[in-house]
Amino acid sequence: MKKIALIFTLSLAVVLTAFTVDPSKNTELPSTSEGITFFQGTYKEALTQAKKENKLIFFDAYAVWCRPCLMMKKHAFTDPAVAEYFNKNFINVMMDMEKGEGIGLSEQMDIGFYPTLLFIDGDGKIIQKKVGYMDAAALLAFGKSTQGAK
Repeated sequence: MKKIALIFTLSLAVVLTAFTVDPSKNTELPSTSEGITFFQGTYKEALTQAKKENKLIFFDAYAVWCRPCLMMKKHAFTDPAVAEYFNKNFINVMMDMEKGEGIGLSEQMDIGFYPTLLFIDGDGKIIQKKVGYMDAAALLAFGKSTQGAK
């Protein structure tokens, strides 16, 4: 019986380790031209910029422990076609919804799952909202479909 309990415990530890994200590791994308360029400022400043440039905000609501969020950062946000389209057409904002300004915005925007991807106008009105992982092709299609909803 002790052997079974030990095997179960070790198996559980291996599975949990495989699906755990270490938040102390740098999971942010470099702010280079290799992917979507994300706005460096507050949400209010992003709204002001969106109004000024007559663009929508693409808002990536994430949490550091979220595996699908990390996969999107690594694969979809670095895709050259996605980056070109989003950098040209949107003010891009990436925010950890469990820290700082993100906590209040999470409640305001009714965000309960990650990733949540939103398109928001310069007045803060949510134009489109989708929850869950998207590969590069789906994200690009979502962005292009939103342009017509503006």
